[in-house]
Amino acid sequence: MNGKATTTRTKLERGRSALGPALELVHTGRAPTRAVLTSELGVTRATAGAVAAELEALGLIRVDSSPGSAAGSQGRPSHRLAVLETGPVVLAAQVHADGFRAALVGLGGRIVATAPGCVAVMADPAQVLGEVVAAGAELLRASGLRCVGAGLAVPSAVAEPEGTALNPLHIAWPAGSPVRDIFAACVREAGITGPAFTGNDVNLAALAEHRHGAGRGAQHLLCVATGHRGVGGALVLDGRLHSGSSGLALEVGHLTVNPEGRPCHCGGRGCLDVETDPLAFLTTARREPGPEESLLKQAGDLLRTEYEDVDVRHAAEELIDRLGLGLAGLVNILNPDRIILGGLHRELLEADPERLRAVVADRSLWGRSGSVPILPCTLSHNSLVGAAELAWQPVLDDPLAVLA
Repeated sequence: MNGKATTTRTKLERGRSALGPALELVHTGRAPTRAVLTSELGVTRATAGAVAAELEALGLIRVDSSPGSAAGSQGRPSHRLAVLETGPVVLAAQVHADGFRAALVGLGGRIVATAPGCVAVMADPAQVLGEVVAAGAELLRASGLRCVGAGLAVPSAVAEPEGTALNPLHIAWPAGSPVRDIFAACVREAGITGPAFTGNDVNLAALAEHRHGAGRGAQHLLCVATGHRGVGGALVLDGRLHSGSSGLALEVGHLTVNPEGRPCHCGGRGCLDVETDPLAFLTTARREPGPEESLLKQAGDLLRTEYEDVDVRHAAEELIDRLGLGLAGLVNILNPDRIILGGLHRELLEADPERLRAVVADRSLWGRSGSVPILPCTLSHNSLVGAAELAWQPVLDDPLAVLA
């Protein structure tokens, strides 16, 4: 092989190896123009142009030849880059204590379509997952879009490598249900192409927020959130979920914050899971939960509309103090550079941000030496978007291998 051919081959290989990183930069909004892409990849303008053209040819991004400049940039305006709105999608599904939902999600965390959510979760995981996948398959048929994979968020720790739901405490599924295998089988039976993945709902919410929401740019991101029942946590390190040796890390719901408090499903007492979730708020506020709406919606509505009520304010302050105690312990152990809160915890933060931040600062070494930002999650349906991120990951790793 002559020297020119060798050089050409080297450039092609270098360009292919840059496809995944380039797609991730556009996917997460960090490369709005070709000039930024060139800088972030550390390649020549010609290589960045070839990479962008290849991603466009694969039907993943749109290269706008109209010149545009990133904020603060100097020099000649560059081509704009964006995910292609009519490009492929993934099927995302979420199961929680008050129902389930299916959606189609494109690159960029964009929800393309959603199916009406179900408000009951049966005790048979195969029946539930069959129904949610069927709803997703109907969305795909109506859209006519190409599907490249599927992801599922469940309210349970998911043990690796088996993909089993270790402790689905707030739904009536048996402990150890093989949810990944069941979900994958349902996806195949529905004729949906691509691999199927499963993860814990709060882990996936954290991943979505890190890539597209309130956690973007954080190096060590701690997420703590209520679900429709219970409390979960997640840690994202350098863009990757920290799941521990077997997928069970950050079970923060079982931190004790009130030793004399309510009995917990885990066998302990006074855990975050039962002291700071929607049911705890409604109970502390002396409100009887109704069957018409989810506990999460009832608690959020009560906090927003009746905060001046003495019982409601007292309940909010009690939950804020207990949540702050739990967060302070996590800050001391994990030293995150940002905390984001979801579900009812987001509502509590917005109701009295100074109280929560003061409790965390008073109880943590970090708080005494500086501060750690505590922010609300910003994405709607972040667990669904996070489930989609699982399915998008093989494409982000090697777009050409998956799509060519």
